Amino acid sequence: MTLELHATPAEVMRAVEALQGFAQAQGVPEKTIFGLALALEECGSNVVDHALQRDAQQKFQVSIGSSDGSFVIELRDRGPEFDPTSAAERQPEAHDDDLPGGWGIQLVRRYVDEVRYQREPGENVLRLTKRLDIPAADK
Repeated sequence: MTLELHATPAEVMRAVEALQGFAQAQGVPEKTIFGLALALEECGSNVVDHALQRDAQQKFQVSIGSSDGSFVIELRDRGPEFDPTSAAERQPEAHDDDLPGGWGIQLVRRYVDEVRYQREPGENVLRLTKRLDIPAADK
């Protein structure tokens, strides 16, 4: 399933709802769907807010699919080049409450097994993969 979305928060939520429906139809466990929805909402919001500056005239694409025991979400946008995977893994510290941003990729990494970024001509491509054959207790 591929969605062409305008750069608005409402469109991000439309993608999240589409993901939830698709995943339920595929028999994905609810706990896994929750994590995938959170990851998509975080990444989609970053595209809308940062890459496309909430310009509703601009569009981005979300593809959702499953194959070979994995669930895959791919986001594509034509914003400035930005690799969210380059952020180092961090541990929360007491003073971090005062620092805005920077935690989204940590959240995404918690709920998916692989986060891959690549820059294709004029496009950011972020691919999130969740292996469905891993017992929920392992993640």
